Amino acid sequence: MSRPAQTARASLVVVGAGPRGTGLLERVAANAPELYDGRGLDIHLVDPHPPGAGRVWRARQSPLLWMNSHAEDVTVFTDDTVDMAGPVRPGPTLHEWAALDGRTFADRRTQGAYLRWAYQRAVAGLPPGVVVYHHARRALRVEGTRKERQRVWLDGRDTPLPADLVVLTLGHLDAEPDDEQRELSAYARAHGLVHLPPDFTADSDLSALRPGEPVLVRGLGLAFVDLMVLLTEGRGGRYDGDTYVPSGREPVLYVGSRRGVPYHSKIGYGWTGDRPPLPRFFGPAETKALLARPDGYDFRRDVWPLIDKELGFAHYHRLFTAHPERVRTDWTGFEARYAAAGPDERAALVAAAVPDPADRLDLAALDRPLDAVRYGSHAELQEGVRRHVEADLRRRHDPAHSPDLAVFLGLLSVYGQLVRLGDVGGWWHGFFSLLASGPPGPRLRQLLALSRAGVVRFLGAGTTVTAEGGVFRATSATVPGAAVEARALVEARLPHPTVERARDPLLRALHADGAAATPDGLLAVDRADGRVLDRAGRPHPRRFALGPHTDARGAGAFTRPRTGGAAFRQNDATARAVLTFLRAPEGPAPTHHPLLGESAR
Repeated sequence: MSRPAQTARASLVVVGAGPRGTGLLERVAANAPELYDGRGLDIHLVDPHPPGAGRVWRARQSPLLWMNSHAEDVTVFTDDTVDMAGPVRPGPTLHEWAALDGRTFADRRTQGAYLRWAYQRAVAGLPPGVVVYHHARRALRVEGTRKERQRVWLDGRDTPLPADLVVLTLGHLDAEPDDEQRELSAYARAHGLVHLPPDFTADSDLSALRPGEPVLVRGLGLAFVDLMVLLTEGRGGRYDGDTYVPSGREPVLYVGSRRGVPYHSKIGYGWTGDRPPLPRFFGPAETKALLARPDGYDFRRDVWPLIDKELGFAHYHRLFTAHPERVRTDWTGFEARYAAAGPDERAALVAAAVPDPADRLDLAALDRPLDAVRYGSHAELQEGVRRHVEADLRRRHDPAHSPDLAVFLGLLSVYGQLVRLGDVGGWWHGFFSLLASGPPGPRLRQLLALSRAGVVRFLGAGTTVTAEGGVFRATSATVPGAAVEARALVEARLPHPTVERARDPLLRALHADGAAATPDGLLAVDRADGRVLDRAGRPHPRRFALGPHTDARGAGAFTRPRTGGAAFRQNDATARAVLTFLRAPEGPAPTHHPLLGESAR
């Protein structure tokens, strides 16, 4: 028999105390006055890293590593653009809080301090009777039936934490190597080579990469940018204007990828004038219709045409309204014809109305700029890639090309809808990152300087690496017949953990216990509130999950102000579901908590 509700203290365990766990805590605080009865709640945060900053934004990392967003574009607080049931609790952006120029790319330690402050503010905003405890340990597994309190086992503790509810906010995870990575590592061990598999670059041991040594690098995204910084400035090199002055301790980085070029630069100007009215062709109604299809949907066939039309609408709305001298017709007439046109008709419509091809949106060319491009030598390739990067920097910092910023806003709008759809495969996330999550302009200027200094050398598109002849060998279709050999290979990309390959034991155990996974290996959750689904599609009443390890992953635990904040919406829905459950009339059974003395806050 349960005790009277007024004598019970509920227990919520949140596994992961980084930005996503902090965001959930903030939403619990915001919604508690409406949804919780005040009889007492213990919130246990389980994370070996400090609350708020977590692992990625921790204080102990190189000050050379930057955020990838302008300080004015970073907030952990809600506003009235977030589609949520809970109350808005506004707060400062990073640049307001840290008194920085808004266009600054702050270092990650500054962002970590901002997140720690946001965590402390969230805790202070909880109502009386709610107590937060931080356990600086790893969670190993969760036990308990659907009808009973859960038991969360922690590393190094003999007694589990009791939990009425468990929320996993695990963030980015490490992964066990796949077959290719295992084979490459085994080859490296057998031949005395160096192989660094996918990892968080700030955590990698780069000491095995020797000065002057050629190193093959696969990946030209943000992990590569970190690698580039740590192996150049991090080893004593410096920049004199647009010239790199080496320290002599740098290896020589031969870098390639599927595209062969880095992500597009962050846009270096702000928005002026009216924003495109988004969503227009891919909004909640279209998402609802896709989810209602009895036979499901195919991303390329059913979703991509909506994205293509939406991004084109954003682009041309800006071009026609902000740069009318570069078009041949008026916006009203063009919009009506655009809305009614299919893909082929739209192409003809655009060709007739927009005379300069540079003003037309070509997503395929943006995605694969080196397709069908061939060079006669690696020296010619270096010049070609530098020209590409230089042109990108000019364009992304010139407001005359402001339709590019409109496309960025369209990408954010599209992402908000795709979160509702769930797992749409890995290609979309790479494409989004290419256009919307590229490096700061100063980093690309540094890359150009390193290329001119010979410290970085480009390999081309479709880079393949083989292990043969006692070395690693890289080739690319961009320079037919050419190859580069090296005794070191770095995989400059984040791990891609599936629920079966994640190094996190809790996630693997959850899957073994019946939690469902998508074909891409993401944890399946109810997109309404984040409850973990079993393989029959049933939501678990006591287990929730939020973040990139789920098929409801948002664009990030924090975002730029006034852009809807898909992660904020998810946090709010989960917080409200948690509080609604905990105020149930019968109340959770009171239980002695053996670990309450640990790091209480």
